Amino acid sequence: MQYDYIVVGGGSAGCVTAGRLVREFGARVLLLEQGRRDNHPLIRMPAGFVKLLGDASYLTLHETEKAPHLGGRSLVLPQGKVLGGGSSINAMVYIRGQASDYDGWQETTGTSFWSFENLLPAFRGMEDNDRLNNAMHGIGGPLKVSDTAYTCDISRAFVRAAQAAGLPFNHDFNGGRQLGVGYYQLTAANGRRCSAVDAFLRPVMRDRRLTLQTGAQVARVIVENGRATGVEYTWRGQRHVAHAPEIVLTAGALVTPKLLMLSGIGPAQELERLGLPVHADLPGVGGNLQDHHEVPTLALCNGPYGYFGQDKGVQKLRNGLQYMMHRSGPVVSNGLEAGAFYNTKEDGDDADIQFFCVPSVYVDKDIKDVTPAHGFTLNACLLRPKSRGSVRLRNTDPSAPPMISTNFLNNEDDLQRSIAALRFARKVIAAQPLRGMVSQEVWPGPGADTDEALARHCYRTVKTVYHPVGTARMGRDEDPMAVVTPDLKVKGVAGLRVLDTSVLPTLVSGNTNAVALAVAHRGVSLMVDELRIEQEPRPVQAALVA
Repeated sequence: MQYDYIVVGGGSAGCVTAGRLVREFGARVLLLEQGRRDNHPLIRMPAGFVKLLGDASYLTLHETEKAPHLGGRSLVLPQGKVLGGGSSINAMVYIRGQASDYDGWQETTGTSFWSFENLLPAFRGMEDNDRLNNAMHGIGGPLKVSDTAYTCDISRAFVRAAQAAGLPFNHDFNGGRQLGVGYYQLTAANGRRCSAVDAFLRPVMRDRRLTLQTGAQVARVIVENGRATGVEYTWRGQRHVAHAPEIVLTAGALVTPKLLMLSGIGPAQELERLGLPVHADLPGVGGNLQDHHEVPTLALCNGPYGYFGQDKGVQKLRNGLQYMMHRSGPVVSNGLEAGAFYNTKEDGDDADIQFFCVPSVYVDKDIKDVTPAHGFTLNACLLRPKSRGSVRLRNTDPSAPPMISTNFLNNEDDLQRSIAALRFARKVIAAQPLRGMVSQEVWPGPGADTDEALARHCYRTVKTVYHPVGTARMGRDEDPMAVVTPDLKVKGVAGLRVLDTSVLPTLVSGNTNAVALAVAHRGVSLMVDELRIEQEPRPVQAALVA
């Protein structure tokens, strides 16, 4: 079988890339995904992802190196291991970030191609919003975006209490002004998740020009005479080699740099240490790791508010029946119905903290001394962290996990902003109507009032928000730490591009799935403009493989 493109990674970016190349431009595409198909019924149910969060069948549970400044903690960074990637198992929160986030991208790349103004048509063109249709939002696109279909009492109380604490109500976090409190829009419709598979890949799933192989472990990109010519991978227990004029990596910010280094593309000293050939000495590969991280304020309730116990016994049966019969009730909730954007410095409209109101007791798995009960968690996510981490090879085994260091809270400014966010969270909890629902504060705890005590709480409880980016960042041709050029070509290797969140120079202010989709969308436009793929369909053999 001859292919025009091989796309490595069937997550959000991979679905957009493969789907557009096949549907709009008539390309023959091989899409390789390490995970399984997205056919678990819980994936379709908005609340179902909570049950899958710890399931290694649908997630790769990356473990970080132990962090001395966090008391030797090793954090877990879950990433989707299923067709659709994070879009199949995330909380579906639809956020694009602030327009100013993209100013740094322009400066880093030296082009306005990656400005918010020029990305906005991609955001709008992909979107089918069930409430908004204006200069910032579109309708008729493949990605369903809707308001939360179910809102619990804690979420409503949080929105009102945050207003009492001084935040304005914001009816649209993607409307140009992010600051404020309100309800999230989701990538969902009619009580069902809309993943990147649903939006971009399923329409071409039966197209003979698409070959889809799930359960495929890619070992390396084959580089010959300075050009990527194919990939080597294992599928159904057998080694395979596939060739194409263009290879596209969309495996995410933790796996894409790993694949680049296994292919001889990365820091020369690191590659030589492991006995790997050096096809391109790119010191930026695996560096610049950024990830949103959050610290919790946790309170117990004096009544049966929120979602504790809703997934057990009679309540589970009742909620399941309500969903199956009417597509309503708690099962249509994503468990993150309300949120807020807050500025700890109070010096403008740009938020530096995103709050997630979780109507349950929600902590990381290494925290053992908190018992689930009726309560809620206000997670304060740092939007523009200054800490930088890295991804490095553990060895040359393609199945071995990489060595990951996040360096969460390794920057004093990151720590101080997180402490300020905890103080504001307490202010919200102390405001009505939330105050009347609280029996006690569990975290940081009534005695934790000083900056030192709050810092200890941050170090003990900080966790990922599942948004790693930046490990193969784009930049100017002359930038020694840039891995890809502004047109997303890997420097020094022809025929190889990266179209996932690895290329982001910096994080955007909010959840990253929408950005992953937009970057891949723009990246495909770059590819087809260059190569001028024929529009007419080409006769090929049937090649759909699950």
